[in-house]
Formats: sequence, C-alpha cells, structure tokens
Amino acid sequence: MSQSTAAPPAGPEKHYHDQLAQGRFQIQRCQACAQAVFYPRMICPHCGADRLDWITPSGKGTIYSTTVVRRKAEHGGDYNVALVDLEEGVRMMSRVDGIAPGAVAIGMAVQAHVIDAGDSKLVVFKHAGGRA
Repeated sequence: MSQSTAAPPAGPEKHYHDQLAQGRFQIQRCQACAQAVFYPRMICPHCGADRLDWITPSGKGTIYSTTVVRRKAEHGGDYNVALVDLEEGVRMMSRVDGIAPGAVAIGMAVQAHVIDAGDSKLVVFKHAGGRA
C-alpha cells in the first residue's frame, strides 16, 4: 500500500508560506470589496473578485474560542488551540504561547508572532495584556 504525501503548496498558499519562511506574516485584502481574507485564496469569498493584494496585518487579535489539548508530559504536555479574530476581520486557528494553556480565555487580547518550528515557521500569539 503506497502512502500519499501532500503536494507542496502552490499559488497564494505558496506565497503565504514563502513569506512566513522569511519571518513575515501576511494576509490578503480584496481590491474590489476591501475585505480581509484568510486562509490564502484565488477568489474573494466575500464578493467573488479575483483581485487580492497581500497586506501585513497589525497582528492584534482577540481570542474567539479556545480549548486545551491534554497530552502526557513525555509527549510534550498540554497545549491550547485557539481561534483568534484579527483586527482586520479574519479568524485564524493558532495557539497562545507564554502562558498556561488553561489560562487562555475568550476575549483575551493577543498579538501575533512568527516563530521557528523546526524546519518551518508558524504564526502564534502571545497575551497582549487584558481583554480586547
């Protein structure tokens, strides 16, 4: 039985990952309706236009939802998974670093950071103090 591997990213997804590899977090904005777009796409999900520019978001966000994934310590311990609403109007899934997984709370103000994650880079968030 052969094992399939995911094809390398292409198009807008490749641009996103290439920028992330350079330490730059970018999202798209539609030229037609001015709505922010994330995850990278070819067509605006708001209006259907195919004119999407790349912008650098402020990185400011608010925790929309969060959960703690429980793991044994020898497997890396517990971590949180959070849905973050960015100031620009998009929602993304990530995690909040620098505080206990159970301390992440809905409404918490966070700030995006690009970190090294082995052979790639990721966007994670850190508590920005207080609530949004």
